[in-house]
Amino acid sequence: MQRSLKFVKHLPALGVEPTVITVDPEKGAYPVLDHSLAAEVPAGVRVIRTDTSEPFGSYKKLTGRQQIPYGGFVGESKTSLTQRFFKFVRGNLFIPDARRGWNRHALRAVADLLAQGEQFDAVLTSSPPHSTQLIGLELKRRYGLRWLADLRDPWTDIYYHHELNQTPLARRLDARYERQVLELADIVLTTSADTRRLFLEKSKALRPEKFHVLPNGYDEADFQAPSAPPTDALLITHTGTISETYHIELWLSALAECRRRHPAVPLRLRFVGKVSEEVQRQVEVNGLLDCTELVPFVPHDESVGYLRRATVLLMAIPDVPHNLGILPGKVFEYLAANKPVICIGPAGSDADRLLRECGAGQAFPYGAYEAMLEHLEALVAQWRVNPNLDLPTLSHARYSRRALTEQLVALVCGSLAPASN
Repeated sequence: MQRSLKFVKHLPALGVEPTVITVDPEKGAYPVLDHSLAAEVPAGVRVIRTDTSEPFGSYKKLTGRQQIPYGGFVGESKTSLTQRFFKFVRGNLFIPDARRGWNRHALRAVADLLAQGEQFDAVLTSSPPHSTQLIGLELKRRYGLRWLADLRDPWTDIYYHHELNQTPLARRLDARYERQVLELADIVLTTSADTRRLFLEKSKALRPEKFHVLPNGYDEADFQAPSAPPTDALLITHTGTISETYHIELWLSALAECRRRHPAVPLRLRFVGKVSEEVQRQVEVNGLLDCTELVPFVPHDESVGYLRRATVLLMAIPDVPHNLGILPGKVFEYLAANKPVICIGPAGSDADRLLRECGAGQAFPYGAYEAMLEHLEALVAQWRVNPNLDLPTLSHARYSRRALTEQLVALVCGSLAPASN
């Protein structure tokens, strides 16, 4: 959501007038809401909020759960017959996902605008949920509008796709939708080079020159306040969701060993956001409970504040198929915070290359215990000399949201050279 929000925030100043079509917040269902971000929509931007038709109300009634699942019923307990049933229904009756019920409402909103004589130079559809791309597909077929398909994640290659228990027929239909979107869109945007590669393999009819890597980024306005790392502790902070699939257990062991070797250095660990029970158990097993703080979900501006008040930042890439192309939006905010970054994930990944390119850190493979420990001890040695480990000015300015929106404007206007990634 932040990617689209930031585009909308900067487009007017760059000469493009956006009209946003989205779901009425009173009608949609979401795992998490951050109302503070609505203030970033420029006052003059027209936002059309529609009704939607989703299965999540029935889901909550039948399961007795108040919170809807992430990713459209994935990641749910496999021991519950009800959960397994809903996962099967989601994978086989709601293709490509359970948000598809919104499409007819969005299409009606566009039809009403065009019937009133409105004219548009382009339409941009951003996903997941990938059902949103079917809106662009239909608009292309009906009206011939120039269409930019913004795919923030893989589609049939996304890491949880195998959990959907799709029948062969459902898999073929899902793959056909994916292929049609990729073939008929005028421009395809991806957030990483590896994701672009995955999509290009889907059809021999695809033209590489229409595929562009437009990564996520950071908003300079979010980082105006000065950095304020603590002077009384070496504080390592992680923001966002983290679960056992991120495999930070060996890094936690290395942190515990580093703490044992350097008892005079007050090492602290802070998680801001959702932390799975298994990761909490790993913290306890490694004897780190007394130096670990768990902060529940906070609004985005508060999350940025936690970045500024850290010494070092921790991120991890989930150990799932096709994770070389996982380049989460928060890595760019980590860069903007100007702190050293410890990344647990595959070497040579897009995230690893980005961190090395900007001089902010590197990725440590999940099993690289010795390298992790050596790096932690190097940070401890630096902290003894100066508790402020903030980095010199980094080469990350091209990842500002405004700079990335400038690239989007060039694509909308058809003036950007073909991708060379």
